[in-house]
Amino acid sequence: MSTHNNPLGRRNSPLLCYVTDRHALGIANPAGSLAALVQKIEEVVASGIDWVQIREKDLPARELASLTRQALAIAAKYSAKRSFTVRVSVNDRFDVALAERAEGVHLGESSLAVAEAKRLMRSAVQKQVVGETFMIGVSTHSVEAAQAAEQDGVDYIFFGPIFPTPSKLHFGPPQGTELLQQVCRAVSIPVLAIGGITDENAASCTVAGAAGIAAIRLFQDAHDPLCTIRRLHQLSMDSRLQPPGDPPAS
Repeated sequence: MSTHNNPLGRRNSPLLCYVTDRHALGIANPAGSLAALVQKIEEVVASGIDWVQIREKDLPARELASLTRQALAIAAKYSAKRSFTVRVSVNDRFDVALAERAEGVHLGESSLAVAEAKRLMRSAVQKQVVGETFMIGVSTHSVEAAQAAEQDGVDYIFFGPIFPTPSKLHFGPPQGTELLQQVCRAVSIPVLAIGGITDENAASCTVAGAAGIAAIRLFQDAHDPLCTIRRLHQLSMDSRLQPPGDPPAS
């Protein structure tokens, strides 16, 4: 488990993480998709999201850096009005995350190894390029992978897909909340549920022990992000008051 200061471990309420996907915005002109995504990020952050993960793997480094910079500026603007910091992390591109002073990186299968990323992160912290709360996370799809990730020293994991979702079909059938519960009990680092999360099933993920949820469509396609995020926070808070036991069937 990571030894540096993990901001996720200090939270008393579940996290809501918006994972970006400009291709799913339905913009007819691809040239306008980045501007539309920046607008969507501001809309979701203004509505109370806790965390934005920039997941635009096909963007050239220069454009990804610009997008990350704009997202960080949006997060800083709204963080100044709140009692918590809206976090911005970058999927896959550790170099961009460091260059733009993001709050973390989510490593993919073709990314740097966790050990190398941690070495570079420690050096960046020493040089004050990034802060001590810079997070390294990975996606996992089994109890064994979750335990291995914790042994490698990541700060958090995404686990899923929990429910059926078009964007995760290549990962196989949904894992369900029972396996999510097993993962949450098997590791001591925060676990965020991902994959097919909706208003109706989000609470079952926190009942299973998840520290929060991560989603694309749930936030990006919301007609009223403010209402959606408020409702999800309340559902999550209510679910944590329930007595422990088996989560609802998925």
